[in-house]
Amino acid sequence: MATVASSSQSLERGLAMLSAFKPATPELGISDLARELGLTRSTSHRYAATLARLGYLQQNPQTRKYRLGPRVLDLGFSAINSMELRQIALPDLQQLSDATGHTVNMAVLDGLDIVYVERCRSASIGQREIDLNLHVGSRLPAYCTSMGKVLLADLNVDELEERLERMELAQRGPNTITSPSRLREELARVRRDGMAVNDEELAYGLRSIAVAVRGAEGNAVAAINLAAHRSLVSLECLIGGLGPPLLGTARAISSRLGFQRGS
Repeated sequence: MATVASSSQSLERGLAMLSAFKPATPELGISDLARELGLTRSTSHRYAATLARLGYLQQNPQTRKYRLGPRVLDLGFSAINSMELRQIALPDLQQLSDATGHTVNMAVLDGLDIVYVERCRSASIGQREIDLNLHVGSRLPAYCTSMGKVLLADLNVDELEERLERMELAQRGPNTITSPSRLREELARVRRDGMAVNDEELAYGLRSIAVAVRGAEGNAVAAINLAAHRSLVSLECLIGGLGPPLLGTARAISSRLGFQRGS
């Protein structure tokens, strides 16, 4: 019994150590971990060394601090592949892609990035030019993607400002928003309209529109978008013609997740 209790405590401490790494604190030293977990420095060092040996942590040779390692990413991919959200949403996403002839994606927000959790590619002419080799698990900066803007716009003011302060608004496409003030204005518009537009902000030729998928509590648990090459559809037709079916798909998925309009 003593062995079982000891193993459980070790597992709990190891998981707590992994959970201590957050977007605001991607690197932590032994003193930081000891303080966060309420452990001694020697105990914290032992746990960190074990997790590093297993690949769940990596140590920065210059600062001697630790950050999450590649094995955690493997767990993340496994979680994505088993997400109930994917299972619920996939039939609607595929139906939307088939009906419109355009690629449909779903992503969640992770720190300053979005992570693709589902992707229904279209075989239509022109779609290959905007594929960008994306797949489930791919990450893109949130600020220059339609799904990222939808998810950022749903954050409360403090959360949004904290993330904006850490963003490097680099030029990615011809129309990338690189000004923090302009990005704030854009997110306010997205919040008002309920739809985000990406007009070649991520890459040349790529246009997309995105809306939120909401959970039972009303928060945006994911975003879905519909992407098209500029040669296939004007921005006006993208919004006016494809916006309504995209919204309908988001509402259907949100309803299955327990969201009730007006809640």
